[in-house]
Amino acid sequence: MKQNSTQQRIETFSLAEARGLVKDLFKPNPTTYWADFLITMAIGLIAFRLATHAPGSFAWRVLAFVVCALAYYRASIFTHELVHLPSKSWKAFRIVWNLLCGIPFLMPSFTYYCHVDHHRRKHYGTFQDGEYMSLGAKPAYHIFLYLLQPFFVGPLAVFRYAVLAPLSWICPPLRRFLIQHASSLVMDPTYIRPLPPKRTLLIWRLQEALCCAWVWGIAWVVWRGVVPISGMPVPGDFLPKIYLLSVAILMLNGIRTMAAHRFVWSREEELSFAEQMVDSINHPDSRVFGPLWAPVGQRYHALHHLFPSLPYHNLATAHQRLMEGLPGDSAYRLTVSPSLVTTLRELWSNARRVSAQAKRAASEAAAGVTGGLTQSGPPKQHHAALRHGTRV
Repeated sequence: MKQNSTQQRIETFSLAEARGLVKDLFKPNPTTYWADFLITMAIGLIAFRLATHAPGSFAWRVLAFVVCALAYYRASIFTHELVHLPSKSWKAFRIVWNLLCGIPFLMPSFTYYCHVDHHRRKHYGTFQDGEYMSLGAKPAYHIFLYLLQPFFVGPLAVFRYAVLAPLSWICPPLRRFLIQHASSLVMDPTYIRPLPPKRTLLIWRLQEALCCAWVWGIAWVVWRGVVPISGMPVPGDFLPKIYLLSVAILMLNGIRTMAAHRFVWSREEELSFAEQMVDSINHPDSRVFGPLWAPVGQRYHALHHLFPSLPYHNLATAHQRLMEGLPGDSAYRLTVSPSLVTTLRELWSNARRVSAQAKRAASEAAAGVTGGLTQSGPPKQHHAALRHGTRV
């Protein structure tokens, strides 16, 4: 596809026309949210019980562990919906989600409210957006570094809430550090979160206190070796299984995140909403495995960026209407990827191309020739071509 043709499709995209096709789908269904979340948590709890206590073959325990990881992963993704749901009318759901999922998983809802920056026009894809890393415009080893994060996030979260959080309540410099550098569920570890209002910090402290109590409570139960009330013994491999479960959930989320965008921008540019949409990806054809690796509507990520307030249970219907109702040359059609494998392969291909350019530039520089890359990233023509939907 020619660059000017793609750019023209982006510039002529009509947000009003798209909204008109889905205008009746913006109301969330409380019954769907409550039933989906509670049933998912119940499945996860039963599967976890089978994986840790039930007698049987090793294969059955592994299967139970996989089901548990998928269920708890789906339940955790509801934190994304909380950001976009009306705060007053969904207060009960937010409280229950935090008590059943957010606090036990050490990911209370306050850690994800920086997600709104990911949808701001002036922030998306820039250094103010913690959910964007130019993995497709950097050497390929950055992808491996990113995928190492799940192995460290769990233990760091335990230390953050059990030790650093209570210390920060009496140490203002540490408090400021935690707020800005260790209070955000984002993919970029260098992200600096803006300081919130004081009233918001009270909610943060409450959720932190609950997380702190939960960690020390689990530590006490493991030390005693007996589960309160039930009197059941704590398995010796309880903590290793908890760690593996956290790694599995975080790895699933990391893979999903890498398939959400093309990740090719320099992070110094501001994009229009149409450009943000085209930089995001839909996976509508992944009907069987898609809800597993991209649950709660995450496989319609480009559509979500187009209309962030669309509830997850209406995204499939909205996508079908847009594909049927928008013109054949609509920029929205550029967002569709046939599969997760295809998306990840393209991300890897872009990163490998940058790696090759970096090696070539290094060899030329060593030979006294000015290379095509600088420390700021790949050549400008690389970004320009990818900006217009073509490969370089």
